[in-house]
Order: sequence, then C-alpha cells, then structure tokens
Amino acid sequence: MSGSAKLSRGLAPYAAREEHSRGRRHPEPKPDFRGEYQRDRDRIVHSNAFRRLVYKTQVFVNHEGDLYRTRLTHSMEVAQIARSIALALCLNEPLTEAISLAHDLGHTPFGHAGQDALNHCMRPYGGFEHNLQSLRVVDELEDRYADFRGLNLTFECREGILKHCSLRNARRLGDVGERFIRRRQPSLEAQIANLADEIAYNNHDVDDGLRAGLIEVRDLARVRLFERQHAAVLEQYPGLPERKVIHETIRRMINFVVIDLIRTTRGRLEEMRPSSSDEVRERSKPLAGLSESVLEEHLELKSFLRDRVYRHHRVLRMTAKAHRTLEQLFTAFMDNVDLLPAEYRDAAHQGQQEHGDAGRARAVADYVAGMTDRYAILEHRRLFDPGERT
Repeated sequence: MSGSAKLSRGLAPYAAREEHSRGRRHPEPKPDFRGEYQRDRDRIVHSNAFRRLVYKTQVFVNHEGDLYRTRLTHSMEVAQIARSIALALCLNEPLTEAISLAHDLGHTPFGHAGQDALNHCMRPYGGFEHNLQSLRVVDELEDRYADFRGLNLTFECREGILKHCSLRNARRLGDVGERFIRRRQPSLEAQIANLADEIAYNNHDVDDGLRAGLIEVRDLARVRLFERQHAAVLEQYPGLPERKVIHETIRRMINFVVIDLIRTTRGRLEEMRPSSSDEVRERSKPLAGLSESVLEEHLELKSFLRDRVYRHHRVLRMTAKAHRTLEQLFTAFMDNVDLLPAEYRDAAHQGQQEHGDAGRARAVADYVAGMTDRYAILEHRRLFDPGERT
C-alpha cells in the first residue's frame, strides 16, 4: 500500500484526499514512502524563507528578548493547534500542517508595521500584501530545485496559503484566484489553518504582552475569555507562582476555544453533510468556525490586544522605527538598483525591461520583504551610517 493510500484511510468524505488533488504547476513523479502533502510540508520546512522566520518579528523586534514569539515559533504553534483540530475532524493532517507552516513565509521584517510600510512604498506599483507575497515566495522566489522555480507545491496547499486576495489580483492568479472571483471557500484544511492562526496569536500575544510588562493581569479582568480561566486556575491551585498561573490560564484559554471550534464545526458538518472537499469549496460561507458566544469572546480579546498591546507606546515606537527603516531602504534601492545584491539587481533590471517601474519596484520589494529584522537594521546602517562597513 502506498504512503498516499495509507494517509487516505480514516479521512472524512469532506477531507482533502491526495488522489483528488489538482496537482502541481509542474508535474513530478509521485514521492516514495510519503504523501504529496507531506512533500509540501517538507519543502516548506527546508526553504530559506522558513528559516528566516526565526529572526522576524511577531509583535516584538527579534533582539528585544529571547523568549518572545517570532514568526517561526508562531508558525509552529499554529501548526500544532491546526493539526489537533484536523485530527479531531478526520481531516488531512499533513496538508493542514503544510498550510500552517507556510502562511507567514511572505511576511516582512518588523511584523505588520513592516507590511504597512512596504505597502505604502508599493502603492504606486500595485501594492504589497504579505499573504500574496507568501504565495509568491513558494511559487517564484524560492529557487532550489533543478526542474522548476519555487517549491512547486500542490494546488491545495497554495490555495490554503492565499487566505485573502483582491479581485484585481485574483484575476491574474489563475486557479488559486478563482474562488475569490466566485466567492467560494477553500478546503476545510485551509479554513482550520486560518482559524488556528487567529487562536495562536490572540492567546500567545497575551502571554508576550504580560511578559513584556505592556499589560498586567488586572488589565485583563474584563476580558471574559481570560478572566474565567484565570479564576479557575487560582481556585484550583492557590499559591501557584504567577508565571505558572499565566501559563496555565493561557493553556486553558486555547483549549476552550479549540474545543468549541471542533464541536461547532462538527455540528455544521453533520447538518450540511458535504460529500467531498469540492462540495465544501462550493459553499458561500466557511463551514469551520466558532459558536456565536465564543466568537464574541474571541473578538473581545482581539479588541483588547489591539487597544492595549499593539497600540502601546513602546510598540508604536518600534512601529515608527520600522516604517522609517523600510521606507528608506526601499527608496534607496529603488533609486539605485545597483546597490542590490546581484540576484535582485538582475531581477530589477529585467523587471524594468518587462514591466517598467512596477517591475523594478517588485524586485526591490522582494528583497526588502525577505529580510529578517536584524538584517534590515544592518542593511540600513550600511547604507546610511558613514562609519558602517559595507
């Protein structure tokens, strides 16, 4: 029995099955002893873009502390949560994991601040969106294989990576853009990976915010999702050290939301009874989701984090520095592409020939977006500090 056949056993009718995959952009022989979605996952893990995530900001700039989440640890936490949900719903775990690990490959340095800065710079040239850039990374920018550019991932994995997309961009993306034009859904595996992303960053940003001293436990008293679990931990473990109380509280918060997601999604699946993954895609709304009450609490926590953590003056100072750093880097390289490393310089010249200023700008954005936090800081010093070595 092949690895693919073994993986198909025990899957629900609505799960993604490799024998029904829409395949890869460049046909390849089937892998030995592993499935197609396992191959996707393995290629993602071995990619340069995945390794760079260890030095890319989640909320805090990488050098601010060793214990804060980075894009890499966040992606691994998303994959862990998503796989647990996929297993409970009899979905395809390797595909769910691959999507989860790849979802942030296109993220800029300095988190969302970097994305906003690069989008501002790219506005005259088509804009910049990290989700679309993640797809560009796996389709074009990773250049490791003899027979093709990119990672040549399956359609189902690429579909899951592209969580949102404008109609303008969707029309030029072919197969993966079609669902945005038709207003349809991705696979359940993709829906689960997307929700696991939100669960992971909501809860772990609470942990990092407390660790950094941006917020205190008393600030969370009106956040129902936190306060309920926090009170239960204090009642069950009086005298427990504060750090353990926080960890136990957040662990329970994640568990509470994940269980609700599984039960709610299972209930919808039992009611709708989709007979295939394609039938899941044809729906106008996602089948995976939270109950109304838990969604309300989940959004309440998200709103709290936006107001009290992401808009904290210390984070906003970092945001301002990130904007200035990336905008100055983009402008310097755009004005003189010969400052770029050879690979990107050549891409910029070719882009200029084929698409004008927009082609040059896209090559510059690819270079800047691929930087880690500390590399962007170093590159900025090289360009703008007369005493820094080039």
